[in-house]
Amino acid sequence: MKKQLSDVICELHVPSFEVAKQFYGDLGFNVLWERKPTEKTKGYMVMKRDQSVLCFYCGTNEVYDHSYFKQFPSETKRGYAVEIVIPIQGLELLYKKIYKKYSSQIFSAFERRFYYPDFRIVDPFGFYLRFVEKYNWVDTRNPDGSPKPEYKKEAEMFVELMRKGTNKQS
Repeated sequence: MKKQLSDVICELHVPSFEVAKQFYGDLGFNVLWERKPTEKTKGYMVMKRDQSVLCFYCGTNEVYDHSYFKQFPSETKRGYAVEIVIPIQGLELLYKKIYKKYSSQIFSAFERRFYYPDFRIVDPFGFYLRFVEKYNWVDTRNPDGSPKPEYKKEAEMFVELMRKGTNKQS
């Protein structure tokens, strides 16, 4: 059996695959495969960017009839209290590419919170995404979450370079 990218798979329940393809395509994701919804079956789509995989379920308004989610009003913000973190290489390039089109949906761009630069964006369905420059999440941190001394200076320099390069917009 071929090794999976991850043991955790994120599945987003959405009413439109076309909207998802456009938005996530702009963020650098490509469709790996898609089962289009029919009268008899709900749809399913898998998109990938580097090692990040997102799955999408349903693709029609039937998403609101899901056995669990139907207990909530259809206007409920999707993904409430969940942040989907997507580590990438080339954070500044992605930010510059999407800024004009999605500036009203971008939050907290390149603020120094956790030593590595990131920005947050809300997708058309209400899911909250955090894009962060890829780094080693396991070996670079102390048990309290602070950067190990040998990585702290590198992270601080990287954040400063990102701030200078983006000036918070393109």
